[in-house]
Amino acid sequence: MKLPPLTRGLILRRYKRFLADVELSSGERITAHCPNTGSMTGCWEPGAPVELTFSDNPKRKLAWTLERVDMGSGWVGVNTGRTNEVMHWLVSRGHVPDLSGYSAVKREPVYLAPGFPRSRFDMQLTAPGRRDCFVEVKNTTFYTDGAIRFPDAVTDRGRKHLLLLRHAVAQGHRGVILFAVNRPEGDHFSPARQIDPDYADSLQSVMCAGVEAMAVRIRHTPKGMRMGGLLPIHLAG
Repeated sequence: MKLPPLTRGLILRRYKRFLADVELSSGERITAHCPNTGSMTGCWEPGAPVELTFSDNPKRKLAWTLERVDMGSGWVGVNTGRTNEVMHWLVSRGHVPDLSGYSAVKREPVYLAPGFPRSRFDMQLTAPGRRDCFVEVKNTTFYTDGAIRFPDAVTDRGRKHLLLLRHAVAQGHRGVILFAVNRPEGDHFSPARQIDPDYADSLQSVMCAGVEAMAVRIRHTPKGMRMGGLLPIHLAG
């Protein structure tokens, strides 16, 4: 999947969660939108190379968007909006083997379950004669001890999605939690028990109830993003 034209720079600081000060390669200093709700642990440090996109939309408060950061081993994708875009692009083209063979891929389907507020998954896959498949995508960039992990901060919302996937499975559907591994390091995926033990316990519980977990590597190219293969999942770390 191609990205809009990219501009190089160096990140100076990230603050107020959604803001990043960057020095462009031209020497100009700008403030960019950082579309990432996580802590971005290990995904930036002052002086790290970055790439950004520019928008001339007059309705935007900030014209620049932080897309990816190089922490020494290659690009780390920090724009979580791009993650859903690329995973939809890959799934709809059949590039994710365990999610291929469906005739339609719907984005952000509404899902209703007793005891939960009105919710949405990231994708719903359908095909005649096959069970509907609900997919929730999580941008995954926390790297430690040789493993790529999720989450990088306590996430009640992430746990809710696991419980909703379990409900979907109980209703006869497929439920898939898809960890989009958006950096080059790590030889397997494990839940970040040290960050959020409740999430780790919930992941193990829902998998025992039939929810499928996948860890799909995203590879960054000079102009875009592509499929990089599946990682094994080690629940014990």
